[in-house]
Amino acid sequence: MALLTNPPALLLALAAASPAADGPAHPHAGAPALDRIVVTASPLSPGSDELVQPVAVLSGEELDRRKAATLGETVARTPGVQSSFFGAGVGRPVIRGLEGARVQVLEGGMSALDASTVSADHAVGIEPFLADQVEILKGPATLLYGSGAVGGAVNVVDGRVPEAMPLLPLSGRGELRGNSVSGEATLMARLDGGQGALAWHADAFHRDAGDYAIPGHARRDEAEAHAGGDHGGHDHDGRLANSGLRSKGAAVGLSWIGDDGFVGMAVSRYASLYGIPGVAHGHDEGDHAPDDEAAHAVRIDLDQTRVDARGAWFAPLPGVEALRFRLAHNDYGHLELEGGEVGTRFHNDGHEGRAELVHAPVAGWTGAFGLQYSSRDFRAMGAEAFVPPSRSSDAGLFLVEQRALGNWTAELGARRDRASVDPDTAARARFDATSLSAGVRYQVNEVLHVSAAFDRAERAPSAEELFSNGPHVATGGFELGDPGLGTETANQLELGAHLHVGLLEAEVSVFDNRYDDFIHLLDAGSVEDGLPVRHWTQGDARFRGFEAEARMTLADNTSGRWALRLFGDRVRASLDAGGNLPRIAPARFGAELGWEREAWRASIGALRHADQQRVAAGETPTDGYTLVDAHLAWHFDITDVGGELFLDGTNLTDREARVHTSFLKDVAPLPGRALAFGIRLFY
Repeated sequence: MALLTNPPALLLALAAASPAADGPAHPHAGAPALDRIVVTASPLSPGSDELVQPVAVLSGEELDRRKAATLGETVARTPGVQSSFFGAGVGRPVIRGLEGARVQVLEGGMSALDASTVSADHAVGIEPFLADQVEILKGPATLLYGSGAVGGAVNVVDGRVPEAMPLLPLSGRGELRGNSVSGEATLMARLDGGQGALAWHADAFHRDAGDYAIPGHARRDEAEAHAGGDHGGHDHDGRLANSGLRSKGAAVGLSWIGDDGFVGMAVSRYASLYGIPGVAHGHDEGDHAPDDEAAHAVRIDLDQTRVDARGAWFAPLPGVEALRFRLAHNDYGHLELEGGEVGTRFHNDGHEGRAELVHAPVAGWTGAFGLQYSSRDFRAMGAEAFVPPSRSSDAGLFLVEQRALGNWTAELGARRDRASVDPDTAARARFDATSLSAGVRYQVNEVLHVSAAFDRAERAPSAEELFSNGPHVATGGFELGDPGLGTETANQLELGAHLHVGLLEAEVSVFDNRYDDFIHLLDAGSVEDGLPVRHWTQGDARFRGFEAEARMTLADNTSGRWALRLFGDRVRASLDAGGNLPRIAPARFGAELGWEREAWRASIGALRHADQQRVAAGETPTDGYTLVDAHLAWHFDITDVGGELFLDGTNLTDREARVHTSFLKDVAPLPGRALAFGIRLFY
């Protein structure tokens, strides 16, 4: 356990335990690329192209290229998905315009159980660099994961609890990287092994990055004044103050694996210290003189210990194909630091349990039913404790079924949840939520299939929406909850098509999501403690949009394999009573040209973000921008060890880019031109 709490020491231990050069040849010379990608977020474990619900899976070399310091940034180039971005240390996924308490973040199919939904400046306690696979369920995923997934779910598969014996007695991977934009240094290592019926896992990582470089001024008003010839002000030209971070973590896991199933557990630690740029408690950064800013800079010191246990029993009874269980406990806490002083303490003690039974075919239907229970004991203490201590719980029963009949595949599902929130300052609030789903897929011919799906999903309000009462500096407002809020209901219709002919693969989806009693913040038109007062309220809303992606092999000859990827997305969100919803991502269009030849692979691409003029009351519009990226990698083998040297360039034109989904867009642009470089090893 001493190694578990000391990541650098564990890294040295993992390196020392690497296989000898004369060992057996490793079956994976690089990141594994599977012909059939299994979606573990579904109890039926289908392939990614077998689901009616839209799903995107990042794995292999593509995941290696996209991995970033936050989960939101890692998935942000997936059609329909962006990042909330709250500085270099915080980025939560935004799916089709929905975020926060409507998008469930999962680790191995279980909730992250952190405090990232409480406030936009709270980080997700999951490290993307340790992921084997990232699964993104777009649209309501409430059937499987409850009302917290009414907008979708992102599941990080990390293999910390082994579920099958490894191919070799000892194998692993590691990565060492740096980044010019922030002086980042990241080190990650992992080992998997097994003997007899026991399989084990160990991993560790460490990241250290300073304030990152930006193309000009951090504050938008300073940048505009500078462009107009006014060089006054005290903004930090060329560097985003208080944007550095330091994070580390480690995990060990052990499983017993037999012919009829497995049982195992893992213990992990995660810690992060990161700055919140442009924000000071009770102040805006611009209110301070330069020599006073450090004393008011806000940093968050996060620490969590997580325990996961899971198991499966295959064919335990006639008519039952598998019985699975998962348990998770997370002891999460963080301190909000202003200068050297502790301002507010947050603590979240979370538990979750889940059991699934996969039945044998009945009248042609295959499926699973199960139950899930989660609880949260949340406490905030200090000047910024805008949410009272509360205990929340949710119990749910669910059923999903699938049947193939000729060229047709049908999916049906239902879930019933009972949720409660018990605060220290008010009476307990109880809610019932029912979700239903129906979808069909039709195989038109060998190269084309089309799909249609309808979801009716309900979400119970969170403790923050019900009982907030105080200044919330991260969102720049004085928030007032409403204990009288009821459940909100999403009714989504989605149509999709997937074409795979020869060297071309393309897919497109269009969706229309109508919300009854959508819960949102509404400006009250008054000021409290120097902040605008905002009420949590309800009103009907509509989200509609599309996403599309095409991949085409242009040539495959002696010059190499050339491939083109095109993608784009758009979402429009508005209230039926009039007005736009805030922080809705603008339309995007991207293109990427890739090349592979022998040990080399490279790509260059550009992603255009349109400007966003459809803004909510009190929200500023955002100018459009184009980001240009390039990647280069060279693979090598030394006996049984595979390696890869890589060089990644991002924002190569050094454009000023302000993310419209971010609360910090007016004070914290994205990093400027950056070169990331390093080595990956597969042993």
